[in-house]
Formats: sequence, structure tokens, C-alpha cells
Amino acid sequence: MAIIKKALFYLLVLVIVVVSVFPFYYAIITSLKTGTALFRVDFWPTQISFDNYTSVLTSRNFPRNVLNSLFVSASVVILALLFAVTAAFALSRVRFRGRSLLLLTVLAVSMFPQIAVLAGLFELVRGMGLYNTPFALIFSYTIFTLPFTVWVLTTFMRDLPVEIEEAAIVDGATPWVIITKVFMPLMWPALVTTGLLAFIAAWNEFLFALTFTSSEVQRTVPVAIGLLSGASQYEIPWGVLMAASVIVTVPLVVLVLIFQRKIVAGLTAGGVKG
Repeated sequence: MAIIKKALFYLLVLVIVVVSVFPFYYAIITSLKTGTALFRVDFWPTQISFDNYTSVLTSRNFPRNVLNSLFVSASVVILALLFAVTAAFALSRVRFRGRSLLLLTVLAVSMFPQIAVLAGLFELVRGMGLYNTPFALIFSYTIFTLPFTVWVLTTFMRDLPVEIEEAAIVDGATPWVIITKVFMPLMWPALVTTGLLAFIAAWNEFLFALTFTSSEVQRTVPVAIGLLSGASQYEIPWGVLMAASVIVTVPLVVLVLIFQRKIVAGLTAGGVKG
């Protein structure tokens, strides 16, 4: 009976892995095809051509779009972690009236769909003079990333021993020193988790990037891929689309594989009480 349960478990894991990985695998196969081969259903590469990758990388604006996404995503991670760490310190260590209500309010903000605040946020971005600049995306992405990062870091920081903070206070450490020198070295799993998820969210975001930018040189990768067109309005360049998708997905896959242990540790922080 135990053998059957174990076999069923591994079978279920295999099915989940296949369902999760197969779309990306098929995108890689499609990106290596050209011409009429794009319309054949193959589960193993019958030909290998890098013409689609060459076309994407030598296009006029796609490399610039990749740099835009990298700049915006990295900036969002830095700002989100900076604000979230300080907010988490206040919400987890400083006692004040309404602390729990404030934390629930922060979490509730993340429940609003993007489309619900798009019009108001657009007017705010335009009024601040940020329209059609990367800073419009950094501003909007940081707003939507902060609730999750604050919640995770607050939960993680609550589990850190109070004695560590008390010892630092006795030694004359200021709150900023306690945050940067005492807590942050202990919070790497949570920081990596929230930082990586914030990076992925900013890297993949489409609606704000489409709304707050109008010129090709200011667009990020998702919008650039979404607006790729063929030789005519009736042609969909599947090979080029798949090649561009693979190019922008591989870095995320590599990052997740590198930091997978810290991601699991960060997400499960506070889940088990000893």
C-alpha cells in the first residue's frame, strides 16, 4: 500500500512538472523553427535555426526595451525593500494604537485590481510629469508591490528574538543601525523572496507599461513583445514572438533556480511556531 501511495505521489509530481514546463519547452521548439515548419506540431526539434533570435536581438528597439525592463524592475526592488524593511520594523517592533488595523489595511490595498485604479493613477502620473518615462512605471509598480513585501517582512521580523534588539539597544544602537546591522543579515531569506517576486512582477507587468508609455524607446519588454508585428497586418510572427519570450523568460528561470532554497525559506517564515 505504501508503495502504491508513493508511486501515485511521484506520478502526480510528474504530471504537475510536465504541465508547468511543457508550454515553455514548446515555446523553445517553436522559436527554433522558420517558414512553414512553424505550423507543424513537433514535440522534438526537427530543425535548429537561430534566425528568430537574430531578428529579435538586431531589431531597432528590443535591446533598449530589455534595458528598460531591467532598470525599472531593479529600481522597484530597491525601493520596495527599502520602504518595506522600515515599515516592517515599525509594524512588528513598535507598539502603537491601530497597528493591526494598519497592517490589514496595507494588505487590503493589494486586493484592488489594477484596472480599478488605472484612470486615477494615470491622472496622477500625468500631473507629476512622469508620463512616458520609466519613473511612471517605477512609481506605479512600487505602490502595488509594497503591500506584499511589507506583509512578508513584518511576519518574518516578528519571529526574530527580541533579545537581539534589546542587546543592540543596550550597546547604544539607533533604530536604523538595528535595522541594517542586526535585522537585515538575519532576513536574507525573506528579502530574497520578496525582492525576487517584486522583480518578476515588475518584469512581467503589461497594463501599466502599455498605458503610461507611448514611445517605442520607453516601452518595456512585455509591451514590446505584445506589439510585435509581421510583414503585414494579417501575419503573426510566431517564431519571433516565441524567441523574444524565451529571451526574457530564461533570466527569471535562472534566478528562481539559484535562489529556490531562500524563496521557500522566506515564504514559509512564520508558518511554524516552535
